[in-house]
Amino acid sequence: MTTPALPLTRAQRRRAGLKAALRNLTGLLLLGALAYLLWTPGQWNMQLLAWVLVVLLADELGGWFGYLGLALGLIGLFGPAGNLTQWLVIFPLVGGALMALLLVKHSGGPFVLPFGAALFAATLIGVGRYGTQVDPELKLPASDSFQQPALLAMLIGVGVSFIRQVVEMILRARARHHARQETVPLLLATPEAARSTDPEPGAHP
Repeated sequence: MTTPALPLTRAQRRRAGLKAALRNLTGLLLLGALAYLLWTPGQWNMQLLAWVLVVLLADELGGWFGYLGLALGLIGLFGPAGNLTQWLVIFPLVGGALMALLLVKHSGGPFVLPFGAALFAATLIGVGRYGTQVDPELKLPASDSFQQPALLAMLIGVGVSFIRQVVEMILRARARHHARQETVPLLLATPEAARSTDPEPGAHP
């Protein structure tokens, strides 16, 4: 038998609204910083690292933040940073791997994250190893300056997500345990429970 959820108090609603506002503000700040980094001229491998990392971190604040960050990769193609040659490879390849990782990440809990990470890494490493057999000019994915920042950012982002989800699972389990402990005395204190403990008329002690 499950007990009905109690309505939120005014203080709880206020805290929930504050958390949502802070989450949205943090997500917008992350996306703004990413757009600035991609727009400003700089090293393409550092932009790649920032793109992958911010997309995964922003996704922790809400699914649509991750997808918006993914779309900001278009700045590398149309912005004035001057890295168009690299981003013509980065955006479709890394963007496709990131999209697959986000879809896997949103399909379940923390234990699907290793599969998403493996899919991301296998895509980049596979193209780096065999891409020149399809296109001899496709040499960028095989370089360390391409693979290292992308894989490092992915590992950091996935690690943060895994830790957050495991901690939330532990906290929810503890909250349910405490709720059950508090519910049992309340049930025993109800009039029905009290009447059930009274001796029947005529019964001998």
